[in-house]
This record gives sequence, C-alpha cells and structure tokens, in this order.
Amino acid sequence: MEPIEKLIPHRPPFLFVDEIVSETEDMLTTRRRVRPDEDFFKGHYPGNPIMPGVLICESVFQSGCVFLSKQFAAKGEDLSRYTPVLTRITEVKFKSPVKPGDELIIDVKVKDRLGRFMFLSGSVRTADNRKVLTVDFGVALVETAGNGSGASPAQPSAS
Repeated sequence: MEPIEKLIPHRPPFLFVDEIVSETEDMLTTRRRVRPDEDFFKGHYPGNPIMPGVLICESVFQSGCVFLSKQFAAKGEDLSRYTPVLTRITEVKFKSPVKPGDELIIDVKVKDRLGRFMFLSGSVRTADNRKVLTVDFGVALVETAGNGSGASPAQPSAS
C-alpha cells in the first residue's frame, strides 16, 4: 500500500486500494483484496457477509484519485497541493455482491476536465470476471489549507 499512500491522502482503515495493476494514458486499473477479517463484515451482515456498496464505490473513487495524481505528476503538476473532494455520483449500477475473499479489479477513466473539476467513470469486476458495479462521478480539487490563496474550485482567486 505504500506506493498508493504516496499518491493519495487516504489511510487505513479507510484505504480501499491495494495496488496499481496497469496504467495507460486513458485508464488506470487497480486491485483490492477483500479480507474476511474486515470490520464492516461484522455488521454487514452477520451470517451473510457482503461488502457495503458504498465502500465498493469508495474503492473506485480512490482509484480515480490515484489516476489523477499520476496524470498530474506526468505533466509536472503537483496534486499534493489539493484534496480531491467528491462532488457528484451518477449512474451507479450494482450488478453482484462482493463477499469476503473476493479480489476486485477496478478500472477508472477521466471523461472530462473543467478547470479543477474532473469527471470520471469507473467499473469493478472480480478477478474471475464477475461484474460488480459501474459508476460515473465528479471530483473537485480543493486547495489544501496553507497553499496560497485557499481558494476552492467553486471560489477561484481573483488573480
């Protein structure tokens, strides 16, 4: 997880990406191994553990953040000045449940960019190619406190 932690601000126990599998200019693929001992399985659901859909979505969002970080670095830009904040979730389609021991393969693509707003799409499948979900989402890159103007994407600085 160390390479992932160098790219995004998320940390355990709220880090849902284990490694980068592959990367092209247009797409990033990551992997998440769903461990049977994860705390959320204790309550969701006892006797029939299923990974919460919101956490599967979070793995996609974090993978998108990894992709943006790598894209910024490739252009010589520093994403560490910003905190990626989720602004939109649309077209979420859950196809099958995720159980303890599943290995998730997560694909993300950037669909559009408008200033510091990014629009992405993501999909998740298991390692045995069972479709899990698809989702479209938006992210705003909000300047981290102490990095200049403090302006957010919704309130650009006057300069």
